[in-house]
Amino acid sequence: MSNSPPHIFVLTNGLRVAVQPVSGRSAVGVAVHYGVGFRSEPVGRSGFAHLFEHMMFQGSGQIARGGHYKICQQSGGTANGSTHQDYTDYYQVAPSAALERMLFLEADRMRSLRITHESLRTQVAVVQEEIRLNVLNKPYGGFPWTVLPSVLYGSFANGHNGYGDLADIARATVTECEEFFAAHYVPANAVLTVCGDVDPQRVFEAAERYFAGIPAGARAPGPDLREPYPAGRPKAVHRDAHAPLPATAFGYRMPDPAGHLTQYVAHMALCQILTGSRTARLKKRLIHRAAPLATDVSSGCGLFGPLQARDPDTFLVVATHPADPGTDRITEELDGELAALAADGPTTGELARAVAVSVSATHRNRDSLLALTRQTGACALLFDRPELPGELPGLLASLTVGDIAAAAASLTSDARAIVALTPSGRHA
Repeated sequence: MSNSPPHIFVLTNGLRVAVQPVSGRSAVGVAVHYGVGFRSEPVGRSGFAHLFEHMMFQGSGQIARGGHYKICQQSGGTANGSTHQDYTDYYQVAPSAALERMLFLEADRMRSLRITHESLRTQVAVVQEEIRLNVLNKPYGGFPWTVLPSVLYGSFANGHNGYGDLADIARATVTECEEFFAAHYVPANAVLTVCGDVDPQRVFEAAERYFAGIPAGARAPGPDLREPYPAGRPKAVHRDAHAPLPATAFGYRMPDPAGHLTQYVAHMALCQILTGSRTARLKKRLIHRAAPLATDVSSGCGLFGPLQARDPDTFLVVATHPADPGTDRITEELDGELAALAADGPTTGELARAVAVSVSATHRNRDSLLALTRQTGACALLFDRPELPGELPGLLASLTVGDIAAAAASLTSDARAIVALTPSGRHA
């Protein structure tokens, strides 16, 4: 895997093109990231960005409904999309010979997406069923990311459930879809990423052929995400009819990676120290003890992983546990462990293991052509740093005991939100 930074080009219509050469690959990854996600949804239209992700596969000027998947699969590739807080990405991995075909598919729907009443009603039903399957009728479905933000954050943009309310999704109209597309799905609000054994100049020339003729459009202003840290130790109860055991989720504001990258990366290593292995601190404190307090505990940077959203984003700790001990005891144990780390930091051995595992995971992730393509595009769009995925191993390796102590100290009890999940069905 090459560690050289991506080559960056900008077309006259504002489309940014990031090309990451990777020698020895017979496949190519192609992704388009648009700067629109859950936080861009208007009030009363929760879930609209995810619904629109589905609409982007419903045909365009020269591609029939469902044709994007079909052509990609016939070329020996795969395709999909995903919606996050601040971006929606569409991605393909295909044989290198199919590169221009993938560029044509992406350019055609950026230029001329086909939106019809029939396709909209079909996708509304599909998305509603997805919510029923993955959230409403599933134990711990969507927990905590569908419920914790509304407790931790005050604004609609930051706090609402991005999966969406069934009634909100049902009210979507063709006109709203057309306006959403015109406002957000424009070249100036997008990044095209290509990774593989390719020549950057040839990729740029191909991108010009397919994308340069698309009008730049008027990029809509993004939502104002600024808001103060939580006050008053907000807490809520979430009732789950299917969960067999209670669970408690803790949400903390994270440092802004745009201006405090070292502190952000320290939180990534802190996750490994807290819950990354059987011998991790919270695993030993809550699970691997004579009288276990929990059946599972995990931690993570970001609702969807590290470096997947602009500021503000969330540091998570989630524990599944019996009703006795309850949330208060789990909170006490978590605060005790964070206080110990803040006071003394991890041991040098703990830090070395956490860094080694984190660096190894980062390298493994970059070995995946799909993961590399998506990470490069996301960092280019969110932080104007397409080279950031390649810099992560070095940033992790440079962390000190003091960095981890400071990260633990920042997770204070007076600046977090807690959601206690309570079984409400036959398990209650």
